Amino acid sequence: MALNLKNHLTDQEKIRIASNFILQSQPKEISEVLNDLRILISDDSILKQVFSNVFSQYNKYQLTPVKTEDFKLDALITDYNDLGSSRFYDPRIQKSFKYDHLRNEVTDFEPWEPNPTTEIHRKALEEAATRYLHDHYKQGTCCVFSHHEDGRITLTVCIESHHFQPKDFWNGKWRSIWSIVFTPTSNVADIEGIIQVQVHYFEDDGNVHLV
Repeated sequence: MALNLKNHLTDQEKIRIASNFILQSQPKEISEVLNDLRILISDDSILKQVFSNVFSQYNKYQLTPVKTEDFKLDALITDYNDLGSSRFYDPRIQKSFKYDHLRNEVTDFEPWEPNPTTEIHRKALEEAATRYLHDHYKQGTCCVFSHHEDGRITLTVCIESHHFQPKDFWNGKWRSIWSIVFTPTSNVADIEGIIQVQVHYFEDDGNVHLV
């Protein structure tokens, strides 16, 4: 039986189900999911609520790469460089920008000042992370963000690399996040990391999702 979200569900249930569909969308395939949701729900007011609440979460979860004024290096949309009100910053070019989550557009660049307490450590880690990226993810993007609180510095490395081959019926994406927490006067640091891989194979003989 085909799924029908138009009847027998409250608006809140429709929003919850549609939001889950979007958050579970495979990389580079979200437009297909949105087209299906428009057919299933057929209610623009509900879809607008879904889009406004979920797209920001989805883009940050996916570590979405975007072009900046520099154009040589992509920035990443993450929780770690979110300034609020759809503004993000790129520490490498020391600018913030407005990001349209629906249109995937970057506009309104403004100067952004790094924290002088953390910047020397952030840049040193960024140089090492960039060398690692070039060795292992030649088409990938990495950014390093810093945070200073109560005398402790947190450096967060975000790495995104994808390979989209829809003509060959598969798409794949690698994401990893590493956090290093330390005090400048100590030679000890706490390191935590998470690796996430998504692959979708969708040829005629199968539809396989790997997460």
